[in-house]
Amino acid sequence: MWPQLGTGCYTNVLLCRRSLLAAALDKRHRGAAQADSNIRHLSRCKALVYTNHGDPAHVIQLQNVDLPPLGPKDVLVKILAAPINPSDINMIQGTYAILPDLPAIGGNEGVAQVVEVGGQVTSLQKGDWVIPRDAGLGTWRTAAVLDEEDVISVPGDIPLLAAATLGVNPCTAFRMLVDFEHLEPGDSVIQNAANSGVGQALIQIAAARGINTINVLRDRPEFTQLSDRLKALGASHVIKEDALRRPEMKELFKMCPKPKLALNAVGGKSAIELLRHLRIGGSMVTYGGMSRQPVTVPVSALIFKDVKVCGFWVTQWKRQHSIGAFRSMLDELCSLIRQGKLSAPACAEVALGDYRQALDAAMQPFTSAKQILIT
Repeated sequence: MWPQLGTGCYTNVLLCRRSLLAAALDKRHRGAAQADSNIRHLSRCKALVYTNHGDPAHVIQLQNVDLPPLGPKDVLVKILAAPINPSDINMIQGTYAILPDLPAIGGNEGVAQVVEVGGQVTSLQKGDWVIPRDAGLGTWRTAAVLDEEDVISVPGDIPLLAAATLGVNPCTAFRMLVDFEHLEPGDSVIQNAANSGVGQALIQIAAARGINTINVLRDRPEFTQLSDRLKALGASHVIKEDALRRPEMKELFKMCPKPKLALNAVGGKSAIELLRHLRIGGSMVTYGGMSRQPVTVPVSALIFKDVKVCGFWVTQWKRQHSIGAFRSMLDELCSLIRQGKLSAPACAEVALGDYRQALDAAMQPFTSAKQILIT
């Protein structure tokens, strides 16, 4: 679009425009949240409910749902924004590792504002922004009465969309970077599905730590535009999946060391190719299976390269660690957000009433924007 600009200028323009847009959206949503503070007088909310598992387009319905009375340890919150994640879709389909009792409200992530607190609530106050502590909370609704232990506060001075998408993908990326290999500035990480929410977060967190990222994408018509977007986020290298099997990888590794860590969200052949390029003693962490194909590990990788193959699920991490550990991670991520080093993924805002449009878009292949339900 701007052929007269160099790469650095192009990146700065993109980031500047992104920041201005985020600020405008943030101001608009904060004003809406303030105007809707009278939600404390409501006894019902609108929610996206499913009574049986199946195709989300068929089983999800927008319904009026009664709000329970506010208990002494409860908080009444207005949901401000809630994304549609692949795990949300899988939960509705009945294929996810954990499933709520039916009928259930969709959505596992989002940000809400506290508008009323019970008499014994000590950790939260009116006006606080909160996100879920665990999966299964049901965030695709306009309001909820929740136990204060179900949520954790986040700063109200970060952009709305960054807060709404904070609790799953950035946390997953952060933990995988920190927990499996000791990575220092100059080290390398390779990942497939690099345009996913986790992938975009990982690029930014790694860049802030001086870590190289080799980002693998499936070939697609808009590959160049997507590659430019990831490089603007801080990606060191962006390559097509078939490049993993070509001699040109040797040239790439003249510019950065072979990766200590491989992050796999695809499975199948893509995972095998990631393993091929790991350095001796490295780790491959699987956190998704987009191809629905198993991860097959060559015997030679185990014997001669001593690679470690493991999995990660952020929901399990949250359940196994203290709220203090979760708070510490959120604080570090929010610090990066304030510094402009971590932003929300590309998002499309959709009104709650237009949920069918959002669900349809979220389930399309090569999805370029995360669908965010705005209430």
